[in-house]
Amino acid sequence: MLNDSFYIVLLGIGATVFMDLWALFLKVSFGIPSLNYGLVGRWIGHILKGKWFHKAISESSPINAELSLGWVMHYLIGVVFAYVFVLILGEGWFQNPTLWPALIFGLGTVIFPFFLMQPCFGMGIAASKLPTPNVARFRSLMAHGSFGFGLYISAYLFLIVS
Repeated sequence: MLNDSFYIVLLGIGATVFMDLWALFLKVSFGIPSLNYGLVGRWIGHILKGKWFHKAISESSPINAELSLGWVMHYLIGVVFAYVFVLILGEGWFQNPTLWPALIFGLGTVIFPFFLMQPCFGMGIAASKLPTPNVARFRSLMAHGSFGFGLYISAYLFLIVS
């Protein structure tokens, strides 16, 4: 696995870039805003001070460099997810990447925002406290599905390049 670590890091970065490109497409084409990664940085900053849960993360005190921290964490999480994905499927998946396992895994990662981040942000489990929770849930599913698709596309591109 260590021999493939470089490729797994690239896989995670590639999948996260694909997720961000999807978010950019939605913003430019339909005016749909994506997650403010500054709030992710704010949350991480508060976790480092011992506070996990917030009434509303947007109303919690700002953290120095929270936007940068949020973006770094976004990509770090993508790399960690890629490592877990390869641990589950094995290194052989690189030799013959297939869409469905990557897409299913990507969709499965939505458990983290539904049951960890959104409750900690003050949004409730699976955005239940938001005015339109089903819209937020659908957007989360689409974002994480795009990450899964990005896993597949990135691995496929590695095959073409190498």
